Amino acid sequence: MIFSSVIFLFVFLPVTLLLYYVLPKKVKNLLLLLASFLFYFWGEAKLVIVLIASICINYFCGLAVDSFRSRKSIYGKLALAMGILLNLALLGYFKYFDFAVEILNMGFGKAIPLKEIILPIGISFYTFQGITYIVDLFRGEVEVQKNPLKIALYISLFPQLVAGPIIRYKDIARQIDDRSLNVDLFYSGAVRFIFGLGKKVIIANNVAAIADAVFSSPADTHSISTAWLGAICFALQLYFDFSGYSDMAIGLGKMFGFEFRENFNYPYISRNIREFWRRWHISLSSFFRDYLYIPLGGNRRGNVYFNLIIVFAATGLWHGAGWTYIVWGLWHGLFIIIENVIKRTPTLARIAEKATAPIFRIFTHIYALLVILIGWVIFRSESISYAAAFLKNMFSFSPSGNIRVSTLYYLDSFHALVLGAAIMLSLPLYPKLAEWIRTKNHNMGMFSVLHIICLGILLVVSMLMIINQGYNPFLYFRF
Repeated sequence: MIFSSVIFLFVFLPVTLLLYYVLPKKVKNLLLLLASFLFYFWGEAKLVIVLIASICINYFCGLAVDSFRSRKSIYGKLALAMGILLNLALLGYFKYFDFAVEILNMGFGKAIPLKEIILPIGISFYTFQGITYIVDLFRGEVEVQKNPLKIALYISLFPQLVAGPIIRYKDIARQIDDRSLNVDLFYSGAVRFIFGLGKKVIIANNVAAIADAVFSSPADTHSISTAWLGAICFALQLYFDFSGYSDMAIGLGKMFGFEFRENFNYPYISRNIREFWRRWHISLSSFFRDYLYIPLGGNRRGNVYFNLIIVFAATGLWHGAGWTYIVWGLWHGLFIIIENVIKRTPTLARIAEKATAPIFRIFTHIYALLVILIGWVIFRSESISYAAAFLKNMFSFSPSGNIRVSTLYYLDSFHALVLGAAIMLSLPLYPKLAEWIRTKNHNMGMFSVLHIICLGILLVVSMLMIINQGYNPFLYFRF
């Protein structure tokens, strides 16, 4: 079971922060490392060995890569390949072994029993972090870290251990050795943490209740409105769940003196799928761009469309061991390719550049949302056949005779209010309002007071909901 939200908020985090600011600077890293292992041990006691194995792999492979600094050295390349393969083998065994067995059983008529392997929390994130370290070391972009405790801290840092974002070693190498602590940074971190907590507990958990209820019912029992409601609620659940955790991780990082990169930038305002991937799960999309797409040849070598297919198949597979995830990745890859073809075709590119009228912008936004929503239905479904039946109901104006439950059954007044708030907050209205107040120099003192009061209310409501709900797993920790 994932680390208890109640214990984390009311015991673990306050005690860790108190000790962190009281203890001398030279032991702060040790405290964070111990806290990170305690955090992981509480949630996955038997699988701490996997985290330790990841740390050892990247530490020793990093030393081996550094021993052969020349990129022309065959031994350096072997050390790099060994590090990447060991990281992928660790991830592959725990995440994809049973999926591979299912494919073998299906393809060759075998009956090999599944091991039903438990997926270690955060393994998809910390294995990729390890890969960035040894690859950047091989490229000469970072210096080798000879202190195993600092590599252990980088791999296991608890604020972002469960569900990212994927932190590159070169972004925080200096911060591990020396980072500043001040009131302003702590305050901004606390604000970010509270917003993320509210996103998760108040919005994501409540729209999830609707999405789970809809997707747990047979696909042919949904009306067109119910199917759309389920798809929209899942899209909002996934965004607020994952961006909420990213906000909490970034906020906690600030509270401990770390600066993590942003992971979301209002992805549902995108006007095409390329823009969506510049705004959604930025740390993952940039990882695949820099460590897979460009090494494959990117836009300069080989077949760019083949490279894109490989990248998006890998993106889908990274999210889960199942055909629905792979198809979801390829679905996005298909539209990235279509958009690239338009961009590379002079006539079509000129038309796209000149079509700046508001009506065209609305059309492109609707196009992007449709592609994204259809993709989320595939992503959420238990099987391809369920996704096909669900999508058929979404786009069918002649509903089947199996409809059993009215849409209003899922959408009471409270959940309708939360759904409306979720839609509004998925748009950049709040930052624009804050910026407008600052530029117009309206009563900033009053705005600051109201801001603090609203934060306090948000924190109290979130805590009450956590106590009431008890178990609050993050959706993305499974991926």
